[in-house]
Amino acid sequence: MEKEKKSNIEFIPQFKREFLHPRYWGAWFGVAAFIGLALTPPAVRDPLLGKLGRLTGKLAKSARRRAQINLLYCFPELSEQQREVIIDEMFATAPQSMVLMAELGLRDPRKVMARVDWHGKDIIDEMKARDEKVIFLVPHGWAVDIPAMLMASGGQKMAAMFHNQGNPVFDYIWNTVRRRFGGRMHARNDGIKPFISSVRQGYWGYYLPDQDHGAEHSEFVDFFATYKATLPAIGRLMKVCRARVVPLFPVYNARTHRLDIYIRPPMDDLLDADDRTIARRMNEEVEIFVRPHPEQYTWILKLLKTRRDGETEPYKRKDLYRKS
Repeated sequence: MEKEKKSNIEFIPQFKREFLHPRYWGAWFGVAAFIGLALTPPAVRDPLLGKLGRLTGKLAKSARRRAQINLLYCFPELSEQQREVIIDEMFATAPQSMVLMAELGLRDPRKVMARVDWHGKDIIDEMKARDEKVIFLVPHGWAVDIPAMLMASGGQKMAAMFHNQGNPVFDYIWNTVRRRFGGRMHARNDGIKPFISSVRQGYWGYYLPDQDHGAEHSEFVDFFATYKATLPAIGRLMKVCRARVVPLFPVYNARTHRLDIYIRPPMDDLLDADDRTIARRMNEEVEIFVRPHPEQYTWILKLLKTRRDGETEPYKRKDLYRKS
């Protein structure tokens, strides 16, 4: 079977003839539906996508259970009803944000940029004027890819790491859209070195800090009301890349049909910090962004999978939100 084009520099998605096999026709139908929705005015599509997302959230039992467990651990002070509202709004936000990305993949980026509000953009404008190296620390929100694509559409070289999608057609389409305006994609299973090389060459890096990479190299530090195994890799990356770390988070507002992109000051305090301090600061930035907009975050991930010795993984606890 033909493999995707790969090099030591970047990952380039390649179309394969096997994608035309009938087993993938359902995926292509989904792609066609996304295209149709992306070309529909946001004021029309967002209410429809919101209803569809909430319905999907009721039917996606396993994903909803992971979100319920994550929110129970992270926000125990909220009532069950309040957490369920967050989950419903999260499932509504997901397709709205993904279709916005599809729109950016199809249309003139200026049409999307007209509905984007940047908060703190002067921070990165100054860094660009000084030709500084940058790594964005970006919590895993539903609109996570859009700011990088917008910056790339304006001429800024971008580099990001990614996980392959389970469906090869979706993987091909998704990564082709991500690369529409240039930049480099680095597969996580190729290691961190290609990403480091790109940042050293002047590409602005995109790093997601909140995935669970296991206990071996992680620090157990506070994460909202619980704790999380957090990989303090950003401290090493900023040193080896000689880059500044800038927190960034996109928030899609389905009522105004606009995207807010929030940028916070560089995390220069990490330069001389130990791993535990770095890990906690990473989580702190996630909390600052997510608390006001919890529906924007991908609570369906197994964020809390790795626990301290003797503690049961939350998602394996049979006493929590029994699987139906």
